[in-house]
Amino acid sequence: MITVVGSLNMDLVAEAPRLPAAGETVLGRQYRQSPGGKGANQACAVARLGVPVQLIGCVGADEFGRQMTANLAAFGIGHDGVMAKRDAPSGVALIVVDDHGENQIVVCGGANATLGVEDIRRQAGIIGNARAIIAQLEVPLNAVATAFRMGRDAGALTILNPAPAQPLSDEMLRLCDWIIPNESEAARLLDPPSNRPQEPASLSAALRQRAPGIGVVITLGAKGAWLDHKAERLLVPSFPVEAVDTVGAGDVFVGAFAARLVEGGTSRQAVEFATAAAALAVTRAGAQAGLPSRGETEALLQG
Repeated sequence: MITVVGSLNMDLVAEAPRLPAAGETVLGRQYRQSPGGKGANQACAVARLGVPVQLIGCVGADEFGRQMTANLAAFGIGHDGVMAKRDAPSGVALIVVDDHGENQIVVCGGANATLGVEDIRRQAGIIGNARAIIAQLEVPLNAVATAFRMGRDAGALTILNPAPAQPLSDEMLRLCDWIIPNESEAARLLDPPSNRPQEPASLSAALRQRAPGIGVVITLGAKGAWLDHKAERLLVPSFPVEAVDTVGAGDVFVGAFAARLVEGGTSRQAVEFATAAAALAVTRAGAQAGLPSRGETEALLQG
């Protein structure tokens, strides 16, 4: 089983011919509402690929919260660890997607920001039964660190998707068995942080210097992913597809990577599997509606 500690947001998505510039209004063509949040997206990706998964997080005691919890149940995700908080609304993400599948996102965390250390400790049973703990940074960092310490004590792998990007201490990085940033997120983790483009190999080397023994996967969009783990350093290429919607593709990658890893796959096999799943995800609209199945992902891998 995999346990995901993370966010649940209701995605409010507007489709437009292009992304607006600062101060500009662009007329959209279509609007849709669908459950999202990086934690929920990653849990749904794991479930869609056939691996048992539990989610720990917070929603508001409101209609969005009820809808998102019902959606987890529909995916077959264990949600005993999802707490409804009466002092905060459910999180929402305001998303604009253009004709090329690129997006702009503003997240209002709401109840996600209330996930605390004691909330995590109350889920010791869920964490203790997991073979891997996945987390992101749309919930408080102290909650993530607590979950990783508990997971480590129980013998679970710890996998961090450091998004949205923020500086992390060496201590936090050393709680991670794996870290999966994109290029800009990886640059923000340098000491000091950098806004300059850098080669994935130098980024991963710098991260491994801060946290010796950590496995690093840097996602590169259409170029694939860079794997740096033990003696293995290589680019795993992506699959040529026509992107429709890139929202949630990184979450699919993380979920698929963890799913393949806990099944006993090698690090390279896990990255290849995740790259295939993410490629399929961008060909469909919706962070969760477009999730690929196990059969689809394996068929793409086999060519």
